[in-house]
Amino acid sequence: TDIRDLDLTAYRQQLGYVPQEAFLFSGTIRDNIAYGRPDATNGEVEEAARAVGAHEFIATLPGGYLYEVSERGRALSSGQRQLIALARTRLVDPRILLLDEATSNLDLATEAKVQRAMGIVAHGRTTLLIAHRLQTARTADRIVVVDGGQIVAQGSHDELLADPASPYARMWEAFAVETPAR
Repeated sequence: TDIRDLDLTAYRQQLGYVPQEAFLFSGTIRDNIAYGRPDATNGEVEEAARAVGAHEFIATLPGGYLYEVSERGRALSSGQRQLIALARTRLVDPRILLLDEATSNLDLATEAKVQRAMGIVAHGRTTLLIAHRLQTARTADRIVVVDGGQIVAQGSHDELLADPASPYARMWEAFAVETPAR
């Protein structure tokens, strides 16, 4: 199929995207989660937030889901913004999910929460995960290693580690030496 022949509106409705820096709009937390489905009920919005682990922090905000988000969500942490973006994606329920460095600006504790949420949202759908963090990449069913714009290796985490000379195995070895507690 030629991409120019696709109905872009229908295509976009099937695609969920969580970027490195989650974008939040001025408005309430509820409005930000329901952005892709403005007709969603409050119960559906809360269910999406609970599913990704965002409800706990939302409940502590003044007004909860009616908390007014400043432009770009500056008053919230990076992890909180990512969880809201993941709740938004969960609510939309796309067939295809693109996670673009969704954990790159997070501390390790927050990264673990966002990783868990990413797994929940990714379940049952085609997911493309762009990651520099090997801890994130290892969760993928299939890893494609790109260097200089070229694919230099691909396979599962275990398959790529089986060849000690592979670029992925060398990166993993350096990562493991650097962070032995993992």
